[in-house]
Amino acid sequence: MKLSNFNFNLPNELLAEHPAENRDEARLMVIDRKTKKIEHKLFKDVLDYFDEGDVMVLNNTKVFPARLYGNKEKTGARIEVFLLRELNAEQRLWDVLVDPARKIRIGNKLYFGEDDSLVAEVIDNTTSRGRTLRFLYDGSYEEFRAKLTELGETPIPKYISRDVEPEDAERYQTIYAKEEGAVAAPTAGLHFSKHLLKRLEIKGVDFAEVTLHVGLGTFNPVEVEDLSKHKMDSEELLVDQAACDIVNNAKSAKKRVCAVGTTTMRAMESSVSSKHTLNTFSGWTNKFIFPPYDFSIADCMITNFHTPKSTLLMMISAFMGHDLMREAYDEAIKEGYRFYTYGDAMLIL
Repeated sequence: MKLSNFNFNLPNELLAEHPAENRDEARLMVIDRKTKKIEHKLFKDVLDYFDEGDVMVLNNTKVFPARLYGNKEKTGARIEVFLLRELNAEQRLWDVLVDPARKIRIGNKLYFGEDDSLVAEVIDNTTSRGRTLRFLYDGSYEEFRAKLTELGETPIPKYISRDVEPEDAERYQTIYAKEEGAVAAPTAGLHFSKHLLKRLEIKGVDFAEVTLHVGLGTFNPVEVEDLSKHKMDSEELLVDQAACDIVNNAKSAKKRVCAVGTTTMRAMESSVSSKHTLNTFSGWTNKFIFPPYDFSIADCMITNFHTPKSTLLMMISAFMGHDLMREAYDEAIKEGYRFYTYGDAMLIL
């Protein structure tokens, strides 16, 4: 499989700028891998495909307001800072992306907030992910994090050409988000409403939660034709014993295990035992799933419609088969499904 196998023409108007009016009323394409049958539904119809004892595995990461706007000392030039990863809490060190990057040098100071209440100094210009900043802040760590939250903006993806709107703070977050640390939402989960989760629960569907803090590595473009040469950026992952018990019990009872989203699938495939059961995990994963690949845990998955040449599309191809994926995507474009973060969903059985 080469990068060029994952290119297709995606009309710009199919990139979703806004979420569906109601979370669970986005469109849902249902694909059966055995029969190759494709159905067109609404997301709330997922209820019809699961029975008592089946398990949905959710990524409970929570997006933090990672985009800051500041001004460079002396020139006052406006600089966008995207917080990627906290390196050292005590020293207030962060890996960040800056835009425009060419204007920033080691030693430069950046000022944030109308009263310049937050200052950062560039201390490293050479990291693979961008820059390292040290925030200069006298208050406690809790006060510092509160200040970042106050000044930060919901990091909706750059492809969305409009400004951030108040609804984004809520809609660019799953309703079950708990553990703060992601700079991008696990988007398949955005389609679940409280009402739908309750109805699934009443039907007897169990839920397991894992935490994979989505970084920009998930979205970094693949720039090598040979996929085996692509390196994923590491993302922090936690799989606890409770999740393992729920998933492994369902598997041994021959119940369906559904990965809600590509991040959940990566999380589970990063913590598999030699017996193809789910293991506990605490650390970092840079697992890159592309065809051919044998999946160990989930036997179905919910996902959004992904952009050409993305690592997410490669995982979907590995899970559903490349030809069926191409057929489904051709159908999605023909039927006007909405793509990417705020787009429609797919259930692969």
